[in-house]
Amino acid sequence: MSKEIEPKKTVLHEEHAALGATMAPFAGFEMPIQYQGIVEEHLATRESAGIFDVSHMATLRVRGEGTWDFLQKMLTNDLAKIEEVGAAQYTLMLDTEGHIIDDLIVYHTGAEFMLIVNASNAQGDLEWLTQHCPEDVEIYDETERTAIIAVQGPESLKVIKELADDDEWEAPKRFHIAPLVMVGGATMLVARTGYTGEDGVELIMHKEDAAAVWRALMSFEEVNPVGLGARDTLRLEMGYHLYGNDMDRTRNPIEAGLGWVCPKAKEGYVGAKAVAAAREEGVAEKLVYLKVTGGIPREGYPVMDGDKQVGVVASGSHSPSLGIGVATAYVPAELAGLGTKLEIAIRKRKAQAEVVKPPFYVKED
Repeated sequence: MSKEIEPKKTVLHEEHAALGATMAPFAGFEMPIQYQGIVEEHLATRESAGIFDVSHMATLRVRGEGTWDFLQKMLTNDLAKIEEVGAAQYTLMLDTEGHIIDDLIVYHTGAEFMLIVNASNAQGDLEWLTQHCPEDVEIYDETERTAIIAVQGPESLKVIKELADDDEWEAPKRFHIAPLVMVGGATMLVARTGYTGEDGVELIMHKEDAAAVWRALMSFEEVNPVGLGARDTLRLEMGYHLYGNDMDRTRNPIEAGLGWVCPKAKEGYVGAKAVAAAREEGVAEKLVYLKVTGGIPREGYPVMDGDKQVGVVASGSHSPSLGIGVATAYVPAELAGLGTKLEIAIRKRKAQAEVVKPPFYVKED
């Protein structure tokens, strides 16, 4: 009988426990699901500022003379778009058949590139990259030495600026990264990225500094701790993909609606021919975004076209910002057009669903 593997704990585990967080396993880690409640934490992020422990994400650094050519081959997006030091981009890593191994963000930090990848895929990503790595490139797994705290919401940049040791410090541009020294001496990289649809940053630091940084952030009245529950509803309202739900090793970027991170003009990356074929020939199924009335859709619920099941919910939840159900699902391509009316089977009844263009939530100016 095999022994059950205990989930790992992030360096901030004790901070979550002290705040009374509800913990649960996620991607091999014991992570906070909620503190005060998913709806409360969701709305606090939209209206003020939320902080998230995302230290379970994996951090890889790639350096060496051949790094540029290597990553151009391994990633779908075009690194030429981030030639500027400090720039970042969302991208995919595919297998030779064009299936999605992972989605990630790559940062050009100067002498090297930093990849932030999904925790559940970290080992596989590292093995895949190492398998293809040329002799003039080195890959370093910095995950065990690194902590990441996301600060998201309309008050987030004000909070970070107040923590900076330099009164003249300014946040980097969107999808850029810059160094910061915090009052008290903690050094970190500040990435103007996130997974909520709000402005904000992700702080990447040595794990020894994480608890002090977390407590400093929590000292602000406008800052609220946020768990994975609200992180999921926030990202779903924006139509952001979740690996394992909205894409996996059985799906290609064209099916998943991610052709925009596979530029038509870029050739030669792993999986490029398969992506070009899918784009040219079309695909049998596509990921759609469904606005749902009359029920809350959940992962695995059947998607119906009349009496025929045509798919299952990939991601689904109640939208705290909109007060309705929102979902994603793979359906036959002929049913993927905007305005298509479908239904979600919820136990013994059906809820009405309509295919809409993402995002579900658009922030008012």
